[in-house]
Amino acid sequence: MENVYVTIGLEVHCQLLTRAKMFCRCSTDYIGKTPNTLVCPVCMGLPGALPVLNRRALELAIKTALALQCEILPEVVFHRKNYFYPDLPKGYQISQYDFPIGVRGVLEFALQGTKKRVRIRRVHVEEDAGKLIHEGPELRGTVSGVDFNRAGIPLVEIVTEPDLHSPEEAKECLVMLRNIVRYLEVSDGNMEEGSLRCDANVSVSLSPETPGAKVEIKNMNSFRSVFRALSYEVERQAELLRAGKTLVQETRHWDEVRQVTVPSRGKEEAEDYRYFPDPDLLPFRIAPAMLQEIQATIPELPLQKKERFMREYELPEPEAYILVQDRDLAEFFEACVREFPSPRAVCNFILTEVLKNLNSLNIGIRESKVTPSMLAELLKMVERKEIGISLAKGIFEEMFRTGMGARDVMLKKGISFLTSERDLEKVVREVIEKNPQSVADYLRGKEKALHFLIGQVMRATRGQANPEVVKNLLLRELSSGE
Repeated sequence: MENVYVTIGLEVHCQLLTRAKMFCRCSTDYIGKTPNTLVCPVCMGLPGALPVLNRRALELAIKTALALQCEILPEVVFHRKNYFYPDLPKGYQISQYDFPIGVRGVLEFALQGTKKRVRIRRVHVEEDAGKLIHEGPELRGTVSGVDFNRAGIPLVEIVTEPDLHSPEEAKECLVMLRNIVRYLEVSDGNMEEGSLRCDANVSVSLSPETPGAKVEIKNMNSFRSVFRALSYEVERQAELLRAGKTLVQETRHWDEVRQVTVPSRGKEEAEDYRYFPDPDLLPFRIAPAMLQEIQATIPELPLQKKERFMREYELPEPEAYILVQDRDLAEFFEACVREFPSPRAVCNFILTEVLKNLNSLNIGIRESKVTPSMLAELLKMVERKEIGISLAKGIFEEMFRTGMGARDVMLKKGISFLTSERDLEKVVREVIEKNPQSVADYLRGKEKALHFLIGQVMRATRGQANPEVVKNLLLRELSSGE
């Protein structure tokens, strides 16, 4: 990628979290449903069927545009985007053209600690197409099927300016956009299930003054795919330019198996779609009161939350970045800190033990049986040196599994508090007496021997002792016996 100038723009589609489709009352809960069971004359485009605008979908799209600092146009106009695909039953898609919801916005994200800005060209709402099925037992490998359950589901499309200049920037921009729509609760942003889809326009030239051909990349269904597809495409175009060959404007698909982009068709321009206003849908005027109501529902967004966590809680940037990827996890952290005001300790335990247990069951923090108060109480016990951190981790696993509090788990398992230093001193002396060789090794300067002795005390106490207290007692006993 050296000695070439790369420009990348993204076109991102997010399925909106509505119960009904964009222009009819069919359910949007299509995942796992029998093909072609969530359809009606409207979303199938049958003659005489008229669309009715889903106001909730429009509100969610406006909320997205406001969060991206867009200028909201006063009137929303729907257009017909004409093209034929087998999964588009009407033969056209109801979308927007010269009067979108929002224009001239800004998206901020961070890459390796450096803040980046990408301009948002437009935010508009449209309906989704159906889904082609090319394999399955009912198809017998000879034909392709069409499932129209997804046809008509509301989408918000976010189009950036070509302000990105590397695959890394494009990936982080997309991650931030996914996090924003999740924070806003306008979309679940799940790329694997297709509720967030990204196309990228890539242009490579030998100098900034000489624009390259615009190549559109489709079929990228994960953040990793986006990064790999763009990396491959940038290098492919760069090699052709260095060889003195001419690049053509086209659409290419990412082949996940072969890890290459392959030609699909010539790249369409706006005039190819023959846009014209939809005669069945009247323009919708956005009242100032409506904008104010929607603006009031926008929460603190991920980048601002990360910067506040770094400033207010003195968290390092990598740790703060992970916490704010999930709004629920960030709120869990803050709720815990309110009861146990040691942000670094709370953060470290969440990023290790909490995430480990969540990932083991593939669930989110909302589904966890452990509340912030329960975790705060556990960490208070560690701070008071009633239990060691290793024992606390084991207790937390049982709390996570059963929903029991820390003290109830200890009672159930017969774990007692080792708060008496006198009891620990007795165990320490017994360990010293049973391990004279390790004692001698330590006195000769072998530091590993001390760690062995600490381990023996922890074993004798079944992990209930605080390791730091054990170490201090051992050092005191060993120094007094020299």
